[in-house]
Amino acid sequence: DVTGVTVFDQKQGTFSFHPGPIFHNLVVADEINRASPKTQSALLEVMEEGHVTVDGVTHAVPDPFMVVATQNPIEQAGTYQLPEAQLDRFLMMTGLGHPDAESTEQLLMNSARRDRAEMLTPVASEAVVRDMSVIASHVHVDRAIAGYVRRIAERTRELPEVRLGLSTRGCLALIRVARTWAAAAGRAHVQPEDIRVLAPPVLRHRLLLDGHAAFA
Repeated sequence: DVTGVTVFDQKQGTFSFHPGPIFHNLVVADEINRASPKTQSALLEVMEEGHVTVDGVTHAVPDPFMVVATQNPIEQAGTYQLPEAQLDRFLMMTGLGHPDAESTEQLLMNSARRDRAEMLTPVASEAVVRDMSVIASHVHVDRAIAGYVRRIAERTRELPEVRLGLSTRGCLALIRVARTWAAAAGRAHVQPEDIRVLAPPVLRHRLLLDGHAAFA
């Protein structure tokens, strides 16, 4: 179970909780559309709530906590498409595509190495990530920027080609991403250009097109 299980210890006569893989700072869900609906639901619930409830007992996940998920865009047999409400819980969506020429050749030269995770080294501690999150949360968002995001959302809901427009959660995601983007650029305020640059990765999995528009 991705969240964990409660196991009865016969020697002690007590129940003990064995945490699942969700209890890490960074969780990578490879090809999440191949996971069962039960696993998807459990994973996406903790993304929203920040804690897990197993057998009536609540367990908090580590702070910071982030989920990165991949989907197989080609083979759909045996997969479970994520419902729209669950997709909305992902902050951003992007396509990786193929690696560039230099990266591909480097990958081929190191083909003897099977476990590439061993090559990874930490670049920041948990405390540093938490501090960066606090800094981003203090970036100023003018009322005009909030109105800009609101108008974008309203416009997506009015377009005849869009079956489901931008939700309020999506608007919050766009503001949060813009704050982080501005902080990374060394600014203490969000600019309209930040919204324009970040709108595609934040909106692409949240806007549902009708049949004609999707295949146009």
